[in-house]
Amino acid sequence: MEKDFDLFSINPEDKVAGSGKVLISEPFLADSFFSRSVVYMVEHNEKGSVGFILNKSLNMRVEKTIDGFGNFSSDISMGGPVAANTLHYIHTLGDMIPGSLPVEDGLFWGGDIDTIKKLCSRGVVDPGQIRFFLGYSGWNEGQLDAELAENSWVIAPISAATVMASRDEDSWKTILRGTRKRYKLWADFPESPEMN
Repeated sequence: MEKDFDLFSINPEDKVAGSGKVLISEPFLADSFFSRSVVYMVEHNEKGSVGFILNKSLNMRVEKTIDGFGNFSSDISMGGPVAANTLHYIHTLGDMIPGSLPVEDGLFWGGDIDTIKKLCSRGVVDPGQIRFFLGYSGWNEGQLDAELAENSWVIAPISAATVMASRDEDSWKTILRGTRKRYKLWADFPESPEMN
């Protein structure tokens, strides 16, 4: 009996974008920024979408790159190709940071940078409570929907703990293995199938 099963097609219910979810790239997405990436979505509406790549470290430290953080030691990740010379952050600090925007599940986006610097330099904030990114991932109206129609992304829920901890390239495989059975198989595909 033949089954109608395409390993790289994505179920329609896994193409519903929203803030507080992640976009997980399909295994062979040919894009220097988004290849094997996990993007945490902080905004998604009819005007467009904004997110941050969770699993692309830049091997940079915030305290060595930006003044005002004292001895606070935290990695900076590549958030995406848009405005790559700007600093962004997601955190679990909520009302401690004026101007921060709630995303979902105890996670917040942005807020007053001077307050963040002050709290970090005084040791009030733990590095596990905040993540820093250079640049962001952005889609104009309809752009993300077009990529979803091309089976470029699986959309999945994610916990706050996973967002804060998923900092290395292996996170793509780990997060995929926590999704539906059909996508777990993607984690074991080599980046270049012809080299297998």
